[in-house]
Amino acid sequence: MDMLNTIAKSAKECFEANFDAKAELKFFIPTKTKKEIDGDFTLVMFPLLKLARTSPEKLSQTLGKCLKEKNEFVEDFTVIKGFLNLKISKNYWVNFASEFSPNQPYATQKQKIVIEFSSPNTNKPLHLGHIRNNLLGMAISNLLKFAGNEVIRVSLLNDRGIHICKTMLAWEEWGDKITPEKAGKKGDHLIGDFYVKFDQEYKAEIQKLISSGMTKEQAEQNSELLNKAKKLLKKWERNNKQVREIWQLLNSWVIEGFNETYKKLGVEFDRIDYESETYLKGKDIVMRELTKGTVKINADNSVSIDLSDVGLDEKILLRSDGTSVYITQDIGTAIERYKEFNFDKHIYVVGNEQIYHFKVLKEILKKFGYDWYNRLFHYSYGMVELPEGKMKSREGKVVDADDLIEEMYETAREKSKELGKLDELSQDEADEMIKIIAMGALKYFILKVDPKKNMMFNPKESIDFNGNTGPFVQYSYTRINSMLNKAEKSNNFQFDSNNI
Repeated sequence: MDMLNTIAKSAKECFEANFDAKAELKFFIPTKTKKEIDGDFTLVMFPLLKLARTSPEKLSQTLGKCLKEKNEFVEDFTVIKGFLNLKISKNYWVNFASEFSPNQPYATQKQKIVIEFSSPNTNKPLHLGHIRNNLLGMAISNLLKFAGNEVIRVSLLNDRGIHICKTMLAWEEWGDKITPEKAGKKGDHLIGDFYVKFDQEYKAEIQKLISSGMTKEQAEQNSELLNKAKKLLKKWERNNKQVREIWQLLNSWVIEGFNETYKKLGVEFDRIDYESETYLKGKDIVMRELTKGTVKINADNSVSIDLSDVGLDEKILLRSDGTSVYITQDIGTAIERYKEFNFDKHIYVVGNEQIYHFKVLKEILKKFGYDWYNRLFHYSYGMVELPEGKMKSREGKVVDADDLIEEMYETAREKSKELGKLDELSQDEADEMIKIIAMGALKYFILKVDPKKNMMFNPKESIDFNGNTGPFVQYSYTRINSMLNKAEKSNNFQFDSNNI
């Protein structure tokens, strides 16, 4: 904000003129005043006391008077020990707000920005973590677009790999060709159940083998289920027709389920990429680098790259059986996206557990000679949890997004009925209002927390018509519009900033 720079420069000038001393500009940068103290911005005097050779109170009073004389927007100031608290005039804020227009682009230089978010696995439903990911991705992309940039929203579906084959195997072994329609479930929930089923059967098999005298490692190597899943993966990679048909069918059910959840959350993408279509491109690039000596073949036939010279570990790029790992797919996808979009920035909205992964990705691209590697950015965020016992989870570990959304609807309905806010609405109008309130509460509660921090989400706390909540903002917005409409209809509408 230009005003903050003006305050800092003015304070520096006032200090040097009144105390015959020099000080760096960084000592005059204002911070936001604490809520319990009257004022908007605060200057801390303590770092300047030795240079000024005076008391904190005198230094604050002198700078406060000088700043008020030099800047019209400084309406008043207060001094609390070594803290100078500045109050900014209402006229300044009114003029500041009036400069913003919904149709005015604010980017000083329009950029082409690719932003990837959501990117779920197609073997289970979206969960609570995906909600924060999707809401952050949409919010960031909306802000960048509003600022005048060209924004391409993408999601990369992780639709291949051993985890997908485990689910396919479970459906074949125990599914009896059941469909979402027969089960009366969304497709992503049905397939998620089979992923859980595989895990349960696999653990039971491992325990049985251990009981027969095997070590855990031996049991895992001799697991019939796991070996079947590995064989299924190899058949998939060899483009076996039967395997591919089952894979496409199950994936279509999951994707249809995802789209229903996205619609509820108001999440949209400009394009969807599929790992099944990109992983081979990454594999080809790795094999090409092998001829250059950038990567190496290990004794077990795996392929890796040594990143120890940049403080990172050696990274496997291809397994000993020739199959790809996640980083291989990301290499191929990034290169293809740059070829297609020639982006200025590529932002990955991914949880903070993947910070190391994206450091590795950038370093690999740099070693492979792609000079645009520094256009990649990882927007990381912390975990989101619910108070214990608040919500059930189909898998016993995570909370399904659909479960949480339904809980939000019910909480919004209960709270609205309690306050009588649905009394004059028809059933259809009430249902629509509940959805608006519930999703507004969810989005606001998630987005108001610093993304870098872990957070606790409480559905009941989020749906409150008082305090710092989405429903309170919605209610205030509606009331303000109602007042403005009434004032305009009365032909007595005047806006005087001095009366704010």
